[in-house]
Amino acid sequence: MSKIIYLQCPTGISGDMCLGALVSLGVPIEYLTTKLNALGIENEYRLRMELVHRNGQEATKLHVDLIEHHHHDDDTHKKHKHHQEHHHRRHLPEIEAMILGAKLPGRAEKWSLAVFRQLAVAEGAVHGIAPEKVHFHEVGAVDAIVDIVGTCLCLDWLDISSNEQDLPLLYCSPLPTGGGTVRAAHGLMAVPVPAVLKLWEMRGCPVYSNGIDKELVTPTGAAIATTLVQQFISPPAMTIKQIGLGAGNLNLTIPNILQAWLGLTSDSNQSNQTKTSPYIEKISVLETQIDDLNPQAIGFLYDALFEVGALDVFTQAIGMKKSRPAILLTVICNLDKCDRIQEVLFRETTTLGIRTSIQERTTLKREMQTIQTEFGSVKVKIAWQGEDMNKTITNIQPEYEDCAELARKQNIPWREVHRIALQTWHQKHNQ
Repeated sequence: MSKIIYLQCPTGISGDMCLGALVSLGVPIEYLTTKLNALGIENEYRLRMELVHRNGQEATKLHVDLIEHHHHDDDTHKKHKHHQEHHHRRHLPEIEAMILGAKLPGRAEKWSLAVFRQLAVAEGAVHGIAPEKVHFHEVGAVDAIVDIVGTCLCLDWLDISSNEQDLPLLYCSPLPTGGGTVRAAHGLMAVPVPAVLKLWEMRGCPVYSNGIDKELVTPTGAAIATTLVQQFISPPAMTIKQIGLGAGNLNLTIPNILQAWLGLTSDSNQSNQTKTSPYIEKISVLETQIDDLNPQAIGFLYDALFEVGALDVFTQAIGMKKSRPAILLTVICNLDKCDRIQEVLFRETTTLGIRTSIQERTTLKREMQTIQTEFGSVKVKIAWQGEDMNKTITNIQPEYEDCAELARKQNIPWREVHRIALQTWHQKHNQ
């Protein structure tokens, strides 16, 4: 049995609603405060829980009260004003450093970093700048840091099961679009705001209108959902154990409450819920065009990129301005390797800018087996669909380097080694 959570969001999702719903499932405020204070923000906020009513229904409201310090002399006041503005101008590298320095539980740290990276990529795409250059404004403020990191801490404390990519078994209803306008750091904006729209686009998120013209999904809430949620679906097959209720700020025509259904599901149900897209993971895709680099550097660049964690690297021939022949260099990596990949690209190439996006990829389960052939040992990569007791092997590929090494040693064609390796594997497994 796996422990899962389903988020029912009739009035949308925000960071504080999500945190409130999870806290109402039993996460101690004292635990949250202790872990969050390790971020180095203990002098900037106080976390406070309140039971409130929304259209007659009781729900948990989490307040992040910012601590105000009153000073009388001008110099101190200026310093305090700068300190307050600093809350609203944190960049991604600073937030990542805070999270890494806090020594959070492993899964909570990984999930928090992923949510902020997703949000930075979306904000960067909206404003046409690199994710690391984004001024987070509201989402970089203390309350948003508390909401995002706090939510990840709650999911870890509740011991929600994880999938193969170590993401929580978190599911969510389709999200309402809302409407009207809202005042943000960049002025008056239409709802949904651009960052939310970009996050929905990046994830391919299902949405609908419930007729309420208010901001129902905030950037923080959208980032949490589009990063951590497995699927946006109707309630999955599960045995409900507890319901958490998180209240929003507004009083609406229907109860402004996010429901967190905590329950158990069998492994077979979990497999059925994800069989249409069974192994989905988020990856970073980095691209840059280069027209003034010695081609001899490309081979060295490939090795350097793979050394720091690139999953794949490839180039395409393109034409650029002034009719210059050039290459489009693309690197695929896990989200936590993005910064190191960028460092290598800037160090080893002549590029002046790198585009970064987060995409989803659906992968097969795979493993490496070693077989003994008449020429020597060869590693074989096996890929399959389904569970171990009912899996269908879809791809069998001997490793190129092993085949090439044996071909050189034995002075025989590479194709012959490859053929014998496949034949040996099939004979061993009676396929």
